[in-house]
Amino acid sequence: MMLRFVEVLLLPLLVLGDIHFPLDCEDLFSHGKTDSEVYTIYPNGISFPVNVYCDMGCQNGKDEGAGWTVFQRRMDGTVNFYRPWHQYKEGFGDASGEYWLGLETLNLLTSKKKYELRVDMEDFEGNRVFAKYSSFSVGSPEDGYKLTVSGFTNGGAGDSLSVHNDMKFSTFDKDQDLHSSNCAALYLGGYWYERCHSSNPNGVYLWGAVSHHGLGVNWNAFKGYHYSLKSITMKIKPVVA
Repeated sequence: MMLRFVEVLLLPLLVLGDIHFPLDCEDLFSHGKTDSEVYTIYPNGISFPVNVYCDMGCQNGKDEGAGWTVFQRRMDGTVNFYRPWHQYKEGFGDASGEYWLGLETLNLLTSKKKYELRVDMEDFEGNRVFAKYSSFSVGSPEDGYKLTVSGFTNGGAGDSLSVHNDMKFSTFDKDQDLHSSNCAALYLGGYWYERCHSSNPNGVYLWGAVSHHGLGVNWNAFKGYHYSLKSITMKIKPVVA
């Protein structure tokens, strides 16, 4: 308790003394960090640092701005995403490669600012598309880390997330979907499943066209349920007032 009290007192002084504890990647960008790489953010105070990959805009085009906080990334299949509840809550993987930032961190971030979401993806033929949503937030643990998302803009990927709006997060050991069975166990991932999914970015990493329905890294509106994507990245940025 004493440590938390001291932190509250010191934080304004540390900021005034040019010691910066960024909340997210946009905060880092506004303080002069322009390279897309791994940085440390502090969404839960200075005693709880979190490593995150920041997309500072160099690969998205100038019109997309900078300061994107990446919270999910698949790119090579090196990390197993079929994980239990507590790992999806706390986060796993390596921010320099494949990783999941964590539901608790997502809730902390989106409860402090209003965020937009961008989902970038690529197939094995080199086609790159995206889907964008003007509003994105993740609820509290008491509310099952419920997803709230709206305001779709098509960047060629189509909309495979809006159907998951208002869904609680599910894993194989914590079933919160609307299906009579456990969607996370059926489709080998962890996600805001409904009955069961229109997208499955945390599914099994497979290679292109597959025979298994819905098991891969799917975005149905882009490549269907029988195609597993080469890469997918989910990232958020504060909405400019």
